[in-house]
Amino acid sequence: MQKYLVIGDPIGHSRSPGMQNAAFRACGLGEPYGIRRITPEELPEFFEFARKNLCGVNLTVPHKIHAAELADELTPRAAQCGSVNTLIIKDNVILGDSTDGVGLERALTYNFKTSLAGKKILFCGAGGAARATAVHLAQCGTTEVSFINRTLSKAEELAALCQKIVPELICRCTTPDNENSARELLANADFLIQATSLGLKPEDPPPLPLEWFSANMKLKIFDTIYHQTPLQKYAGTMNIACAGGKEMLIQQGAESFTCWTGIPAPLDAMRDGFDHGSPGK
Repeated sequence: MQKYLVIGDPIGHSRSPGMQNAAFRACGLGEPYGIRRITPEELPEFFEFARKNLCGVNLTVPHKIHAAELADELTPRAAQCGSVNTLIIKDNVILGDSTDGVGLERALTYNFKTSLAGKKILFCGAGGAARATAVHLAQCGTTEVSFINRTLSKAEELAALCQKIVPELICRCTTPDNENSARELLANADFLIQATSLGLKPEDPPPLPLEWFSANMKLKIFDTIYHQTPLQKYAGTMNIACAGGKEMLIQQGAESFTCWTGIPAPLDAMRDGFDHGSPGK
């Protein structure tokens, strides 16, 4: 019987069911995790279904902001970023949590074998993925969290939120159209977080012009999209350290698993489930 679900719109590409059921199996808990497409219009009704029938939910695009408004309660980290990717349901009460930030932090340290203390982080994008993670990275001892985003006001709003929580944090914002400013931020950053949806489709252009990247740049690139994108391929040819979003999905899912069960997540089993589970299963 399914007691946990991942929902989104679209959702058929999700690797979460294979990954999470691998974790549940490894802990002797069967395969209670399913998948369901829920449109934005259906989300309030789904919450009432979940309240009575489920123990936990993962949410992806486009539900994270609306879910923060619908939850009965929010964890402090979800309240800070105004985003929810995990529902913890007990006694008909829905608690909204955000595990994206800790997932990205752990993915960066896992992939690049370095801490974030004293580092400069640059986000490409200031939408939902950036909002759910930038606030967390701002609290990891980083000295700068900056943004390149097409809509400058959206980047400035997110930067202001980060600085409200960490007043001494340096935040700078620009647009891709401001080439000099954008390239300066790239040159100074330790990490570039590609947090846009560009790269999900084969025909998508790169999020930033590839000629802005040069061989052996000091910055490390983390692309939140977990299949190989043109940016990831190009970074490889330029000998720039780069990782896709697989480990972030695993780490945020592992945090969700532990929130639901109280059991430390079996990460090796989850990585195997990600690699060998079919999308949507």
